[in-house]
Amino acid sequence: MLRLNLQLVWLVTIIACSCSATCDAATSHPNILLVVSDDLRPSLGSYGEPVLTPNLDQLAAQSIRFTNAHVQQAVCGPSRISFLTSRRPDTTRLYDFYSYWREAAGNFTTLPQHFKENGYYAASVGKVFHNGKASNFTDDYPLSWSVPPYWPPSQKYKRKKVCGPGPDGELHEYLICPVNVTQHPLGTLPDIQSTDYALEILKNLSKYQSNSSPDLKSNDHSSTGDNDRMQPPFFLAVGYHKPHIPLKYPQEFRDLYPLDSIDIAPDIHLPQKVPPVAWNPWTDVREREDIAALNVSFPYGPMPLEYHYLIRQSYYAAVTYIDYQVGRLLAGLEESGFAKNTIVLFVGDHGWQLGEHQEWAKYSNYGVATRVPLIIHIPGVTDTVTSQTKRKFPFINPLLQKVHFKPPKNTPRGNRSPASNIGYSTDSPVELVDMFPTLADLAGLKIPPTCPENSLKSDFCTEGSSLTPLIDNAIGKSQSVMKILRWKNGTFSQYSRPSDVPEQDSDMPHLANITIMGYSMRTDNYHYTEWIGFDPHKFQGNWQDVHARELYVLDDDPHEDFNVADDPRYESVIKDLSKKLQGGWRYSLPVFDDLQ
Repeated sequence: MLRLNLQLVWLVTIIACSCSATCDAATSHPNILLVVSDDLRPSLGSYGEPVLTPNLDQLAAQSIRFTNAHVQQAVCGPSRISFLTSRRPDTTRLYDFYSYWREAAGNFTTLPQHFKENGYYAASVGKVFHNGKASNFTDDYPLSWSVPPYWPPSQKYKRKKVCGPGPDGELHEYLICPVNVTQHPLGTLPDIQSTDYALEILKNLSKYQSNSSPDLKSNDHSSTGDNDRMQPPFFLAVGYHKPHIPLKYPQEFRDLYPLDSIDIAPDIHLPQKVPPVAWNPWTDVREREDIAALNVSFPYGPMPLEYHYLIRQSYYAAVTYIDYQVGRLLAGLEESGFAKNTIVLFVGDHGWQLGEHQEWAKYSNYGVATRVPLIIHIPGVTDTVTSQTKRKFPFINPLLQKVHFKPPKNTPRGNRSPASNIGYSTDSPVELVDMFPTLADLAGLKIPPTCPENSLKSDFCTEGSSLTPLIDNAIGKSQSVMKILRWKNGTFSQYSRPSDVPEQDSDMPHLANITIMGYSMRTDNYHYTEWIGFDPHKFQGNWQDVHARELYVLDDDPHEDFNVADDPRYESVIKDLSKKLQGGWRYSLPVFDDLQ
């Protein structure tokens, strides 16, 4: 397995033990801060979108952005279990929320577990694992975490009637739900509480490391867990609930987005040749009281045009609200003395459709559902702030910002543009199963090997690839121990359906009701999907039982509006892509030339 070039490994290791008052000379590994945002598509300023995200843009300016990153299934539980175990849904056997991979599949080592077992203090704040049965009702504690995970108390009001008041003067359960935080139950919101708690952890870690608080070594444990184990290096995972619906956020963030400033999707109509099996009827959106009152027809709609603007307005506002929280978190990381020796990875767990193809929510294989932001900051490697006196992550209050970030045109791909200061980037295809081996690689820990064909009994392996070769190339280093002959030639996702036509449970069918699986492969030029018969008892698809196909020519059709799978001109293309799709991820792994 390729390691990051020796120069960078040396640099990261030295940084992990130098400069900061909170760096312990005995510490040989960098800290990890993993930040996950729920239902976040790449609607960030640094990704060229008209959304106010100054803190995430500041992070991106000192990081590498992966602009072609895709999840393995566009729904919370399966996606998170997939990237936290580095296994794909057919291996975790989780396509819904109702099984625990250690029982249903295998005793797979998780990303935080690997760090914990290598001496890291591992803590989870907010939504990292999907809660419930999918993580054994414990967020996989104690196997994955040093202390019990923290879930913000105000999250229990997620489905409560706190929105409005409506025309009747009463509070409701709305999709669009800006609130006065002071009047919300407990006077706060979940993501505010998660940030507060994470900042307290960082503060206590800093105190422990500097030995400035003897009480932290006593048996009197604080609210943040067992302090006898609270010491660097740390793996701190912070999961934000927004912009997951309901779109509930402090109301002042909506003021940043006047309706007349909102541009809706360019393709808001149902594509003519979309197979019915590919359609997700967005039932979780329909059931909210404000949308239910519209009497939108099932399964296709459409949503009234006015709501294209209103929903997008609140989605953007919720994203800016999360940027505010991330800004607080990063500023706290720096104030605690850890910014110079902490790798930061920011990611969305899947995308979210905002009216494209007449669709809403996730639950599909479309690119707007599978594509996510993925940003990795490596101290001393991707930094733009090198001064010892200048702050790396000063908090920027987006409520005081008036100008949206607009990336310059014709920025060279894979390189930093000094004028734009938007950091490094690569448009090479990557997948979230790549996160685990990448962070292990960067931290100098053992990298999980590629999983064997039957990996259910392999506790420690990956179905992804370390991204360090791409990082190496993007920042212009050339001392890598291996040369990329070919990077992975596609990304793979999948989605399940109960039938060939949209049903009430098409978005999220239970395992027992899954009869069709849509396997999807995205290459540089094409996005190809086969919807095939699926046996939920054997966890196996039947490639001879093809219910529908989709083919989108991305150069001509980047929005995936024109399915040309029945066009005879693409017969040979489909034959080739079908073979590659059936071969799967294993036959699309990167190919390297060993230079040693």
